[in-house]
Amino acid sequence: MKINKAEFIISNSDVEKCPTERLPEYAFIGRSNVGKSSLINMITNQNRLAKTSGKPGKTQLINHFKINDNWFLVDLPGYGYARVSKKTKETFQQFITDYFERREQLVCAFVLVDIRLEAQKIDIEFITYLGETGIPFCIIFTKADKIGKSKVQQQVAAYRKALLANNWEEMPPHFVTSSTEAIGRDELLEYIDNVNKDIFSNDSFI
Repeated sequence: MKINKAEFIISNSDVEKCPTERLPEYAFIGRSNVGKSSLINMITNQNRLAKTSGKPGKTQLINHFKINDNWFLVDLPGYGYARVSKKTKETFQQFITDYFERREQLVCAFVLVDIRLEAQKIDIEFITYLGETGIPFCIIFTKADKIGKSKVQQQVAAYRKALLANNWEEMPPHFVTSSTEAIGRDELLEYIDNVNKDIFSNDSFI
């Protein structure tokens, strides 16, 4: 897939105010500081579509970006950010949960995981939540350029082992990426393109 157009549409904290167009949506979410904004900019080949910051927790709303006029990329707040108040965390959690459980246009969630780290409890818990609620998702390992190729394979294998230990029968679909080196971009866009083709060929959103 070639991205010819990417435009910001709306930010909000109410799923009822999300775009009404019947277009497939792909939501990106992960722990704060996992490199989500950089990944979104890399995918869309734009430097400033999603706001990047050295301070975790920059994204605090549901952000919709329309891609090629036929699907939405949705940037969701990071979870697990320790420096926001408990009340703010609860607010984030509520509208994130509302989005995942009520948004009919959502066809896939991409859960971002820093490949340099061991499997984090909060990531496993969120992945388990998606599985239990029947929400289709993939894992995106970020920052692969920070470690060697052999280490990348070791980390993916370790993550698979951690999921199996938490009652998963198999490793979910996953991608290894690097925003600085555009690793995984083509594979990720091809995946989205194939899902879209299947949706539109079956008139799923009409």
